Amino acid sequence: MKEQENIPASKVERATRFVKTGFKVGANYVKHYTQKALNQEVTREDLDRANAGDIYETLSELKGSALKVAQMLSMERNLLPDTYADIFSMAQHNAPPLSGPLIVKTFKQYMQHTPQELFDEFDMQAAYAASIGQVHRAVKNGRQLAVKIQYPGVADSVKSDLKLVKPFALRLLNMKEKDVRIFFDEVENKLLEETDYELELQRSVSISQKCNQLENLSFARYYPELSSKRILTMDWLNGVHLTDFINSNPSRELRNQIGQALWDFYSFQMHNLRLTHADPHPGNFLVQPNGKLAVLDFGCVKEIPESLYQPYFDVANPLVLNNPAELEKRFIALSMIYPDDTQADKDFFIPVFSKMINLLAAPFRHETFDFANDSFMKAAYEYGEQLARMPEIRNSGKPRGSQHVLYINRTFFGLYKLLNSLKANVKTRLL
Repeated sequence: MKEQENIPASKVERATRFVKTGFKVGANYVKHYTQKALNQEVTREDLDRANAGDIYETLSELKGSALKVAQMLSMERNLLPDTYADIFSMAQHNAPPLSGPLIVKTFKQYMQHTPQELFDEFDMQAAYAASIGQVHRAVKNGRQLAVKIQYPGVADSVKSDLKLVKPFALRLLNMKEKDVRIFFDEVENKLLEETDYELELQRSVSISQKCNQLENLSFARYYPELSSKRILTMDWLNGVHLTDFINSNPSRELRNQIGQALWDFYSFQMHNLRLTHADPHPGNFLVQPNGKLAVLDFGCVKEIPESLYQPYFDVANPLVLNNPAELEKRFIALSMIYPDDTQADKDFFIPVFSKMINLLAAPFRHETFDFANDSFMKAAYEYGEQLARMPEIRNSGKPRGSQHVLYINRTFFGLYKLLNSLKANVKTRLL
């Protein structure tokens, strides 16, 4: 893959790239409808592919929060056309890498040394390149290391990038800004945290130590003396990414073992630590030769407020779900309904959200749950699409749900998708 010699850093440069992309998208529409007028065989998928490709090309050059939003959207297949989701998914660990001079410049700025001065060996060719940074292999004192380097200017451009990305996202999601403002604020806060590698170092060490006793899980050791605000050094973990593992046709027993490790990891964090690794895409997990699951990248971590934890899991309990008075209290606590809602609003939203919860809480109500059952995921996607199209939700005038739920729901959807891809049968009972 071609290396990138520079990254547009100023607001003007980055805004100009978005404007040019807007013109490209407009030209794609003109071309599409001209071809249709001439009775040429073109489809909506062809238009989506051209637009998604142009948008992704721009985002991959800008990197940072702009590209991270593409990665996040790629996980929401019930919100995006499949073509967009497929192309945007390349942001997970397949973005164009930085060139050597930019790498050295970053090291000098944040470590006061070149990588060659800090490590016994340092591979200038990136092993992986994603949205916020890229990973290089290195060796020091005989230890194989992974060195994550943040792209220059990413942290400084989060706020301005989101302002530029927002119109594209709102158009793709077909939503109004006022209805999603608190959720964009939550995304902005998380992206700012993801650019703080000192915070990621603290969380990585803390969470990995607390989860280390869980069966069939593996975590890297981290090196504060070789890390900084924009550089993070840890052990290199051998293994294959989860998608490659699944494509290798592993045994049912091994798939169940990896699936159980995933479930236990997230369950322990949610219920014991009151936080969660909130970026559950396949690129953040490796299956190691010994059959353990290695967890990568604690950049995106969602802390769960105690005021949210109890009502969030209460509504999944049939004793609450089937008690109208208690359910309404929990929905108000979760901002799914409001005290000043009309009775007509409540009569609409409570059954709609109850059905959603009843569907998604199914794994918690069984001793074991077989995620190989595609009907569960199909029902979840189909109902998600129904919710996204409901005019009552789109035109509510109020955000339906606490901003804190955004990343928690994203985590559960991501976990369910991973377990479904594994076709794993796991022990799940909570309620």
